[in-house]
Amino acid sequence: MTLTDPARTPATGQAGDLSGEPASAPFRICRPARGAAATPLIFASPHSGTIYPEELLAAAAVGKALMRRSEDALVDELIAAAPAAGVTTLTASFARAYIDLNRDAWELDPAMFEDELPPHVHGRSARVAAGLGAIARLAGEGQKIYARKLTFDEARHRIETAHRPYHDALAGLIAEARAAHGLAILIDWHSMPSAAARSVVTPRHGRGCDIVLGDRFGAACAPALTRMIEKALEGLDFQVVRNMPYAGGYTTEFYGRPAQQVHALQIEIDRGLYLNETTLEATEGLERLKSMAASLTAALTEGWKALL
Repeated sequence: MTLTDPARTPATGQAGDLSGEPASAPFRICRPARGAAATPLIFASPHSGTIYPEELLAAAAVGKALMRRSEDALVDELIAAAPAAGVTTLTASFARAYIDLNRDAWELDPAMFEDELPPHVHGRSARVAAGLGAIARLAGEGQKIYARKLTFDEARHRIETAHRPYHDALAGLIAEARAAHGLAILIDWHSMPSAAARSVVTPRHGRGCDIVLGDRFGAACAPALTRMIEKALEGLDFQVVRNMPYAGGYTTEFYGRPAQQVHALQIEIDRGLYLNETTLEATEGLERLKSMAASLTAALTEGWKALL
């Protein structure tokens, strides 16, 4: 099965000019800086968007401050320098509470809607059961987001104007990279609550981890890619684990096809390393994490040919 199989393609519309999108668009693409050697690397940040449309705020039972707790705040800043090293970046504009781009578009909770959902909706996934489908039911520490039931038309609007264009763009970038270099390497960047990071005890150090690498237990990318990233991060004195508690979400699972030279890996960073998790303001740790991202970018731009 290929990435162009219509049964697996998440979106079929046009994403627009992939040379870049205006700030009001559902995503922003930054291509390698002039003079930088292009690579097959794509860095994506689907959960760092900060646009909260009025339609979301009007339907919500909670305030924007609580909904923001689900953001991967400032992750887009961590990868902002990557184009200077030859990496293409793709960052979301809309907030995760509005539409979760790391979910199947039709992963919707039937209990959230006033009308019956069509047969193609996936309403029984584990993520939906946890309240974290493409349109999340819960925010923060389990508070219900909405004060009323939604309509399917509202969900379809979010999918068609935000989810679909983002994944059209991502699929296009992957196809371009594979055509130009013989492979594509997608790194999906995320951040996790410190509580989740503390829940994993690293065997080497007996304490919580700093970073989780999710490669779908080896199914989404070549083992050499995971090892390369793990070695680079451990060399920077970060505590790294694989696939626990996050093995990679929809993006990693959908696009990761190492047999077809499309490699996808998810990186989860402990937010407490660079962020005040209550105010979402950066701490002095942000500069260390930016340095980490720059060092990892250098390792990947120098080592990606080993995956061919």
